[in-house]
Amino acid sequence: MAERLTIVVGITGGIAAYKAVGVARLFVKAGHDVHIVPTENALRFVGLPTLEAISGNPVTTSLYEGVDTVRHVALGQAADLIVIAPATANTLAKLAHGLSDDLLGTTVLASRAPLVLAPAMHTEMWQHPATVANIATLRSRGVGIVGPEYGRLTGPDEGPGRMSEPEDIVAAALARVDGEANPASAPQDLAGRQVVVSAGGTREPLDPVRFIGNRSSGKQGLAIARAAAARGARVTLVTAHLDADVAPATGDLRTEFGTEVIRVETAEELATAMRAEAATADVVVMAAAVADYRPATVSESKIKKDDSGDALSLTLERTPDILAGLAAERPRGQVVVGFAAETAPDREALLELGRTKMARKGADLLALNVVGWRTGFGADDNAVIVIDRAGVPVAEVDGSKDAVAHALLDAVLELEAARD
Repeated sequence: MAERLTIVVGITGGIAAYKAVGVARLFVKAGHDVHIVPTENALRFVGLPTLEAISGNPVTTSLYEGVDTVRHVALGQAADLIVIAPATANTLAKLAHGLSDDLLGTTVLASRAPLVLAPAMHTEMWQHPATVANIATLRSRGVGIVGPEYGRLTGPDEGPGRMSEPEDIVAAALARVDGEANPASAPQDLAGRQVVVSAGGTREPLDPVRFIGNRSSGKQGLAIARAAAARGARVTLVTAHLDADVAPATGDLRTEFGTEVIRVETAEELATAMRAEAATADVVVMAAAVADYRPATVSESKIKKDDSGDALSLTLERTPDILAGLAAERPRGQVVVGFAAETAPDREALLELGRTKMARKGADLLALNVVGWRTGFGADDNAVIVIDRAGVPVAEVDGSKDAVAHALLDAVLELEAARD
């Protein structure tokens, strides 16, 4: 974005306030005119001289300075973008209810600029029903929410509530302005489309206590659902098991991702749900990791060691091939995308395995990625090669799972364009 923007960076009173200096610095470095508006409590965590030095503009918390220029209104009117980082639980509550008892509050109410919030607080506060309701209210008004992330909090605590990194906040905020300022170039290329995405790992019960499963966290599938929704699609998310640090802190996937959500457990349940949802979809993405086998019989009571001796033999049977079934039954014009997680030693071996699998599955696109003890499953990053039905690579991306998600959706749109 070449245009120089007037950006208000609001800072509220949380320990993550020190990271807001990085947010302001990145905006300044990108050539924008940055005005920092801290709350009184924010200045308990970061000093006013630091904020003025970083922004190059005077900083105040007072409603009663610059009265002759009506500063408490003028700053909001002049803003092209307002970013509040960190946004505490108290700030979220005030914004959701339109309270403006300080300079930051009046600036927000006096502005028509895009508002982007980066929440940061302890897990219990983030998950409190009041905060969940306030986030839902703000989202319904079009407010952008970045994070929070799962990670180390103050003291010994760890969980969802950590503020996103400055680079991620700045990128999301500038993308928001670009989309609102240039609707024709905004990434709304999936508007009006119905996209169905599966995520997580299935679990096949052995008895009421045990199951056969896999190490999929669900991160990649959720990233695809989030990306599709951001690009204007109506999204249905079918989730098998998700790791605790992947599921939204609110516990509500519908609120967090703005999607319809169907929860399943087993491969059979996943197959049934995907078949039903795919019937009217434009795009189907099978990102869930499906157990290839399940116990042929399931014990109604816990299998005990005393009954089994030193060895336990299990008879396993194949689970439904969901991707192949969806590809075989797809309506005319629908794009079906699959994933193939392999333990290939190199790129060529991965491509060969992918081409063999594509021949069996019959999908339109297949995303190939290498998995191992410390790669692929559960990681924040992913390295993916997307091949078409002929086995030809059409996209290759190595980066965050969000980046992979957008690259995959780009490949879908390119395929559709080639068909026209």
